[in-house]
Amino acid sequence: QVQLVESGGGLVQPGGSLKLSCVVSESIFSINTMGWYRQAPGKQRELVAEITSGGSTNYADSVKGRFTISRDNAKNTVYLQMNSLKPEDTAVYGCYADLHVRYWGQGTQVTISS
Repeated sequence: QVQLVESGGGLVQPGGSLKLSCVVSESIFSINTMGWYRQAPGKQRELVAEITSGGSTNYADSVKGRFTISRDNAKNTVYLQMNSLKPEDTAVYGCYADLHVRYWGQGTQVTISS
């Protein structure tokens, strides 16, 4: 089965930056769509960003202009660069990958606080 492991979360001040990584246990050359979601306590899960094998990207309105998703097929890794972080960005961030089934990672905690 496919495993996804996120890393890079932590505590940063408002306006700071973090870069999250998601390593997939299988080759991602054939994975069309990969992305990131986030979920804060008491709120619905939100799709943050996604990227296709062709490089097409989509972002939630709440993160446009601040977050950038990318993928490195050789490293079986998808990244999320997060800049200009706000307290409302605080959440557990997880990645996903679509094969025949959508696989989800367990997530990494991102906390924005002064």
